[in-house]
Amino acid sequence: MPELPEVETVRRTLELAIGNEEIVEVVENYSKIITNDIFEFKKSIQNQKIHRIDRMGKYLIFILDTHTMIIHLRMEGKFFIKTNEPVLKHEHIVFKFKSGRELRYHDVRKFGTITLLPLETYLESYPLNKLALEPKDINIHKFFEVLQKKRIEIKAVLLDQHIVSGLGNIYVDETLFLSKIHPTRLANTISLDEAAKIIKSAIQVLDKATALGGTTIRSYTSSLGVHGRFQNELNVHMRKDLPCPICQTKIIKMKIKGRGTYVCPSCQD
Repeated sequence: MPELPEVETVRRTLELAIGNEEIVEVVENYSKIITNDIFEFKKSIQNQKIHRIDRMGKYLIFILDTHTMIIHLRMEGKFFIKTNEPVLKHEHIVFKFKSGRELRYHDVRKFGTITLLPLETYLESYPLNKLALEPKDINIHKFFEVLQKKRIEIKAVLLDQHIVSGLGNIYVDETLFLSKIHPTRLANTISLDEAAKIIKSAIQVLDKATALGGTTIRSYTSSLGVHGRFQNELNVHMRKDLPCPICQTKIIKMKIKGRGTYVCPSCQD
């Protein structure tokens, strides 16, 4: 699943590739990906120009003339830019540009969503109005207060996009390793110092991953000719039975809320 660094990499790549393109037509092969009424969506977006592409958490935000297009890639969504090529099976939404090029949304599992919202109200509208702050913007004391009210695993809390935006399975595992905190620790047992360490580690992990173009693993491979390199920097995630880079203890894998979780049983407590 693409997380914040992968989505940011896609954003930067798309903005350079299709900035100022004008959308002249939308062809849908699986309309349920678009959350609006499909006919209204196609009518409203026609002849609008892409001025820039922003990001909030894991959402891409296409800034158009009078609307914004909010896109969540979910598990396997990705984009391809093509010209005069046959539309493939899993290219469900095709944005045709005045230039003759096409932006195609490809999603094998069909979990992604595309929502068109008025430009003047999109920040106050669902889904962005429910999104938490990213680690770099979080107030440590407010974060600590939230943790004190949660009697669930700290990993589950960090995966909640209403509490911390942008972290997913990979980067939560890496954040907790750097913080030396076991992912099964109950959130309300985390001290203020530990809460500060979690946020500091999350910022460090996300910044490094973004600089390296994200993580390319079996469950998510980007498109547009962009592949991440952070998978070469992982300390624990996907490293079951390999030695911990700090203490050489074998990394173990467990399930937390159905998510595969990697941990050093010696370094993290």
